[in-house]
This record gives sequence, C-alpha cells and structure tokens, in this order.
Amino acid sequence: MTASRYAARPWLALLDEAQRAPVDPADSLVHALRRAVAKTPERTFLAYFDGRLTYREADELSDSVAGHLAARGLERGDRVAVLLQNSPHFVLAVLGAWKAGATVVPVNPMYKSGEVTHVLRDGEVAALICSDRAWETYLRETAADSPVRIVLTGCELDFQTRGDARVLTFERLPQAPDADDLTAVARAGHQAPADRDPAPSGIALISYTSGTSGTPKGATNTHANIMYNAERQRTGLHLPEAPVYYALAPLFHITGMVCQLGACLNSAGTLVLTYRFEAGVVLDAFAEHRPHYTVGPSTAFMALAAHPAVTRDHFSSFVNISSGGAPLPPALVEKFRAGFGPYIRNGYGLTECTAPCASVPPGREAPVDPASGTLAVGVPGPDTVVRIVDDKGAEVAFGEQGEIVVRGPQVVPGYWRRPEATAETFPDGELRTGDIGFMDEQGWLYVVDRKKDMINASGFKVWPREVEDVLYTHPAVREAAVVGVPDGYRGETVKAYISLRPGADTDADTLAAYCKDRLAAYKYPRQVEILPDLPKTASGKILRRELRSRAHDSQ
Repeated sequence: MTASRYAARPWLALLDEAQRAPVDPADSLVHALRRAVAKTPERTFLAYFDGRLTYREADELSDSVAGHLAARGLERGDRVAVLLQNSPHFVLAVLGAWKAGATVVPVNPMYKSGEVTHVLRDGEVAALICSDRAWETYLRETAADSPVRIVLTGCELDFQTRGDARVLTFERLPQAPDADDLTAVARAGHQAPADRDPAPSGIALISYTSGTSGTPKGATNTHANIMYNAERQRTGLHLPEAPVYYALAPLFHITGMVCQLGACLNSAGTLVLTYRFEAGVVLDAFAEHRPHYTVGPSTAFMALAAHPAVTRDHFSSFVNISSGGAPLPPALVEKFRAGFGPYIRNGYGLTECTAPCASVPPGREAPVDPASGTLAVGVPGPDTVVRIVDDKGAEVAFGEQGEIVVRGPQVVPGYWRRPEATAETFPDGELRTGDIGFMDEQGWLYVVDRKKDMINASGFKVWPREVEDVLYTHPAVREAAVVGVPDGYRGETVKAYISLRPGADTDADTLAAYCKDRLAAYKYPRQVEILPDLPKTASGKILRRELRSRAHDSQ
C-alpha cells in the first residue's frame, strides 16, 4: 500500500513552536470557567452594552440555572435547546445546561416553526430556553407538539441599561404563566447539582447543520472536540493576556460557540456581546471595548467596510481578525487592508469538525493560486491531517482537485441517531466534507467549492467560487453569488446574483461583460440579476439554495 503523501504534514513548517505544541483536551469549558474564577474572579467575562458580568458572577448565575433545571427534573444526558441571540442569557443558559449534565442544542433564532419542530423532535429535547417574544409569538405552539417539558424565557433587555434602539427594538413582556424567567432563575441562588461535571467524551452540543443543502442533521460535538479547538485558538492566535473578544459570529453557530465563547473562556478573557449584527452597533463596540480578536463571515466585513462612519481607528486595537463560514474573496482582503489596516486571516471548518480545521497562522499571509485566483483558506493544525481524494477515495497529488477529507481531534464522532449518515460521512472516523479543493506542496489548503454546487455547462465544470471571486474585483459589487440554472441548449448555464455597494451605479450587462473579459467563455454569467441584498443564513453564509429556487421559479 502506498504511504499517504499527506501524512507527512508539510504544513508543519509553516507553524511556529507554540502552534505546533501538542494539545490534550482533558476536560470541558465548565472546568475552564472554574479555572478562570479561581484565578481572576472579578475580571469582566461578559460585556453587554453598558452591562458587565464578572467570572464569579457568571459562575454563580449559571450554577443557579443548573440547579433549577435539575430541580425541574432535567437528568444527565437530557437535551436543552437554546434559541437566543448574542446576549448574556445565551452564555448562562449554555453553561447552566452543561453544569446540569445536559447536552446543549443551539438553535438559530431565525428558524421558523417547522424548522424548530424538526430540531425539537429529532433531538428529543427536554428543555427549551428562548426569548420571551419567541415563546409568545410561535414557540409555545411549536413546543406543544414536541418532547419539551421545561421552558425558560428571557428578555434580552436584562443585564444592561443602555437599550440601544438599533438592535434592542422590543419591549419586555409579562412573564408567561407556563414558563420560568431565566434571569430570575439565575439570580435565585440555586446550587448546581453535584457529580454532573461533563466528561471529555460526553456530547456537549448537538449542532444542527445550517440546512443549506438538505434537512439539518445534528453533529455531536463532544466536550473534548470543543476544548481542543478552544485551546488551539488560545495558543495559536498570539493574543495578549486577558484578551478581549468581540462576538461577531452568532454564538449558536459553531464558529461563535468555539472561536469566541470557547476561546474566550479558555483564555480567561472578556467577551463583548451586542445582541445581533448591526454594522453601526458593531463599530461603536469596537471603539468602546477595543477588542483584540473577532471572527465572522466575509459578508460582515463587507457591511462594516461600507458603513459611512467607519474609520481605520475602529480596527486599530485588533491583533488578529479571522474570516470563516463564507468564502473570502482575495479582492476583499486587499481592499480591507488598504482601507483599514488589518489583514483578514482566512479559515476553514465545518460544524462536523467543531469549527476550524485549517487557518492562516499569525505572521503568514495566505497565497492566491495563480491559475484559479482562489485564496488559500490556511493550513491544518499539527494534530490534524487533511487529504484530497478522488471519487473512489484514492489520494490525488498535490495541486490536483478532489474532495477534502479531515481526520483529527476536532472531528465529531458522528450525527445524532443517524448511523447510515454517520457511516457515509465519517468512514473510519474521517470526515468527508463534500467540499472540493486542493493542497499545494507546502501544505496550503484551497477550497474551490461545494461538490453539490458545481455547474455543468455544456459538459464543462464551472465552480461558482471562481466566478464570484472575479465579480468581487469589480468596484461596484458588494455581494455576489453564482448558481447554475436550467438551459435548453447548455443543460445548465451560469447566473450571478449581485448586490451593489452604497452609491454604486452599474447594470447587469456591464457586469456580465466584465466577467467575459476575465473568464473562459463557458464560465462567465449569461444572466445577471441585481438585488438589494442576497439571502443569508444567520451566520452570514449566502444561501445559494434560495437563489437557485428563485432562478428556477422565474424560468
């Protein structure tokens, strides 16, 4: 049998000593919280507008949530769904559930009733923690047809007094008679149940995939999975002591959960929360809190760069900025650096590998593939092996395209109660990502596109990312997404959906011609449609699936 060329891990030469150091994820974020309390109890853990919670306070409040859940009959291993935005309520709910011995099921607050129903039933959820508005609006009816038997509701006006009307656009509702108040429960002084500390191998999260390509499945992220990547973040980002993290990514998303909440806890740092993304609110938080690190999708950085009040000073405190969850066009990286100073470091990961499995190390810049114009997403860590394989699972040579597969301590054991899907996606414990990419001889990884998004135009393969990267070099383009649409002659043809930068003026024909000058004839978009905004997931990933449906409906 031929030895694996990827097992040599050529990327190790690109990592420094701290980044190459071994990591042993021996416990959980609950244990990391306790270490922070023992070391710096009065340090600010959560900053929420003008509100502050210290590590000691967060520990006591989450203890009380855990004690309440246990008193209501929640048992070790039960599932607790948390459907909240970026506020202290989310953090206290998650930590409280873990202290009660439960598994957390983070749920996108943008989900509609049917989507939530799927999660509650599939995860056999015993407890639901959500906003008071969501409970009154639709979740009471949704939960009635599910296994949920314990409900806590919270109002995100708590733990702050500023009431920023740009995002906190709601009023407090009367406490529901069929739900307990999360804040009151947290302040009640209950003791966490004894002997329910999480084990490293225990399931910390059932993280449902975003559903961009089908019915969401629950990835079973263990406490060890989370701690491994949280520790890699701590040792690999070169942040100062007591770093300040800004939560740009939503915490219910695996990137926000691990690279913001997990990394912050593991570093005994401060996590800045502002409920949800609004560019002006984010920039104000940057100016007020002077964060050292943030991570978010490229679409968020596009929105920040387009805000009329943005200045270089807003980004002057950052030591490291990362992008993940959506493709990062090379043109955006350079425009952002020229305009505001920081170099945005690319990263790559999936829910199934507990956020990152490759990233651009500090001190390095991701190369751009000269043939395709694709920006490298980074290099794997020292304990991770990324390989590129063909349709039969055989390794391809460096530089050749194939499916990206990942093996490492951050890869989940499988999907929640889906043995067939687990066997298909994780053969022998190795994650088949469904992404097409290649690796160069130095170990830089490039992601070309999702396997399912490839466009077949007259027998020629067209990867949407390549067309999108060209569109992003046009000065008028703010967002771009490319999909295949049915074509009577070519089988499929290329269609681009575009949103424009503020004040920009162009038209569809101009954009199509711009691409025609820079791409092979079979690749440039025959159809271009300009929209005010492109549809996205709550984590900022552009939903090509919705755009394909829009295109098919208009045929």
